[in-house]
Amino acid sequence: MRKVVVTGLGAITPIGCNVKEYWEGLRNGVSGSELITRFNTEKFKTKFACEIKNFSATDFFSPKEINKLDRYSQFAHIAAEEAVVDSGLDLDKVDKNRIGVILSSGMGGVDTFVENVRDFVLGDGTPRFSPFFVPKLIGDIAAGTISIRYGFKGPNFSTVSACASSTNAIIDAFNYIRWGKADIFLAGGSEAIINEVGLGGFSGMRAISTRNDEYKTACRPFDRTRDGFVIGEGAGTLILEEREHAEARGARIYAEIVGSGMTADAYHLTAPHPEGLGASNSMRLAIEEAGISVDMIDYINVHGTSTPPGDIAEIKAIQRLFGEHTYSMNISSTKSMTGHLLGAAGAIEAIATILTIIHGEIPPTINFKEQDLEIDPRINITPNVSQKREVRYAISNTFGFGGHNTSIVIKRDF
Repeated sequence: MRKVVVTGLGAITPIGCNVKEYWEGLRNGVSGSELITRFNTEKFKTKFACEIKNFSATDFFSPKEINKLDRYSQFAHIAAEEAVVDSGLDLDKVDKNRIGVILSSGMGGVDTFVENVRDFVLGDGTPRFSPFFVPKLIGDIAAGTISIRYGFKGPNFSTVSACASSTNAIIDAFNYIRWGKADIFLAGGSEAIINEVGLGGFSGMRAISTRNDEYKTACRPFDRTRDGFVIGEGAGTLILEEREHAEARGARIYAEIVGSGMTADAYHLTAPHPEGLGASNSMRLAIEEAGISVDMIDYINVHGTSTPPGDIAEIKAIQRLFGEHTYSMNISSTKSMTGHLLGAAGAIEAIATILTIIHGEIPPTINFKEQDLEIDPRINITPNVSQKREVRYAISNTFGFGGHNTSIVIKRDF
C-alpha cells in the first residue's frame, strides 16, 4: 500500500489568517471570540462568535470573482493558495490529471442563501435571483472552482458529514492516494455561517454559548461551567502526496498520515452516544490501521466543542480505549481558541496537530477554571498554557451531527 505524506498547509482562521499566524495564536492561547460585527445581534440571545479578523474580499479577489464566490468559497481559495505555494509544486511540471481536490463544507453557501432570499422576501415578489445563486450556494462548488483555478483534473468532490466533513475529506484523499487513483490531493474544508441564519439556527437548538458578558472566555471545553460552543469561520487545506512522488521532487515533508477511522453512533440526531462508543471505535480503527499500539499515541487533538454532553462523551471514549495510558497523554481542544468551524474544523485541527508534532509543543485548552467532577483530574487537558512535549504519533478527532465519528493518526516524519 502506498504511503501518504503532507507537503503543504494553508489556513485562514479566527486567530490567524495564515498558517504561521495560526500557530502563534494556538501556542500563545489566543481567544478568537469577539462581539459579532457582520450584522446587528440586538435580538439574538448570543452576540459573539469567532469571526475572521479584518477580512476584506477585495484584498484577495477581483469584483468579478467576488460575484461568483460565496464567503465560504473565498476562504477555501485563500487557504488553497497558501497550501499550493507552501508545497513547492511546480504546476508546469506535474501531471494535473493525477491531482485531485476534495474540499468540504458542512453548510455551503449560506451567506448567498440569506442574501438572495432576503432580497426576494423584502421585494415585490418578483424572483430576481442572481444567476450565480445556485453555483455559489452548493457545497461542492469550492472544490470545483479550486480545480478550475489550478487545472487539477483528478477526482473532485465534496464530502458532507456535518462537523466531520473535512476530516472525511482528508480520509478520502488518503485512501485515493493509497489506492493509486491519484498522486496528490488538495484536501480540507471551509465554512462561513456567521450570519443571521447560522446564529439563529444554532441558538434555536440551544447548542451555542450565551455568555455575552464573558464572550472572550465563553468557549471552555471540559470546564464545569461550559454552556455550549462558539461558532467560528474559516478554512484549512492540506496537500497530501504519495511519499515516493514527494521525495522524487524534493518536497518538504511535514508528517505522514498513517491511519483513519470512521464510525457512526447510530444513536441520536445531534447528541453523541453518552458512553462515547462510536468515538472510541473510530480511534481504535485508526490506530489499528496505523499498525501501532494505543500506548504509542502521545497527543490527541480532541473534538472538544465545550458542550456539556459532548465533552464528557469524548473523555469516556478516550478512557475506554486507552485505559491507564490516558493519564500519560496530552489532550487539548484548540476549539477553545478558534471556536467551532463546523465542516472546516477537522482540517484546521489536523493542521494544528501537524504543527504540534513539528514544534514539539502542545497547544492549550484555554479558559479552563473549574474542574468538572465527571472528568478525572489526572487527565492532562493541557490547561491554559502550552506544554513542551515530543510527539511521535497523534490523533485528530472530529465528530458531527448525525452521529458521524472520524479520527486520523498522524506520524512524525522521522
